[in-house]
Amino acid sequence: MSCDAILVGDGPIRHLCGEEAAAYRGSGFVWIHTEGTEETDLVSLAAQGVPDVAAHALVATETRPRCDRIDEGALVNLRGLAAHERDDSDRLVSIRLWVSRGKVNSVTRYPLAASAAVAAQMDAGAILDPGDLVAAFARAISKELDPQVADLGDRLDDCESDLEPHRVYRLRSAIAEIRSEAIAFRRFVAPNRDALQLLASLDFDWLAEDDRLHIREAADRFARMAEELEAVRERAALLHEQLTDMRAEQMDGRSLLISMLALIFLPLTFITGLLGMNVEGIPYAEESWAFWGITGFCVAVAFAIAAYFARKRWLSR
Repeated sequence: MSCDAILVGDGPIRHLCGEEAAAYRGSGFVWIHTEGTEETDLVSLAAQGVPDVAAHALVATETRPRCDRIDEGALVNLRGLAAHERDDSDRLVSIRLWVSRGKVNSVTRYPLAASAAVAAQMDAGAILDPGDLVAAFARAISKELDPQVADLGDRLDDCESDLEPHRVYRLRSAIAEIRSEAIAFRRFVAPNRDALQLLASLDFDWLAEDDRLHIREAADRFARMAEELEAVRERAALLHEQLTDMRAEQMDGRSLLISMLALIFLPLTFITGLLGMNVEGIPYAEESWAFWGITGFCVAVAFAIAAYFARKRWLSR
């Protein structure tokens, strides 16, 4: 597990090792970020001033977006896009933050795409306090997710424009994939919104008014994405119903055609079966024209039955 810390506001921006960051007691702002797939040492988190409840939440195996106030600090969990493709069903990975005056401890079990952008802002001196850091993560995560959600809507628009009977099977798989992704995103997008709205309402002195505005802006973006994902899911369900109806109509049409053909050939089968019995007394058995005569009669019967079906408009249904 890797650990990195950045110190600002106490001279030049510096990168510290874990022990230096834990021992730092100056007036600057330090961000201690831990990343890895193994359990973080709870003792080391406690040495950095993280309460036990928050320390256990930071290293939990499974998390969902949340915001909890603990004394003068806040435990904030958010979900964002992973820096790399993952094989499991969760496309969004978590970042857990313990935010207090002058210090932020963050833990990610898998690399978060937004972390690099936030670290670059930190190095550039654009982040000067804990409120700035949380607001930067909220903005970065929401901005990266926004195009992904919009892409789902665009892909669904393409499916709607391609809604034709001969593409039913290809569209069914595409719509099912879009719907699955929308459900996976919405699972965490809506809680992200709730967590940020709660954080913006808390009266911490380390959370400036401009930070609250940025956090509310990110929460509003998450709210809009949640609405878009809900719309995508409902539209996908309607498209699936339309495809089901198209498939049922195709099956009905094919069944009708098969039934008509069966009805046309039913009397012909009876005639040929009757005349093909191996018994004495079959009419015209000795006549040279009998085969072609019976064949012509069967063709005439078939045309007569088909004409009757056409007159009743059964063939066009």
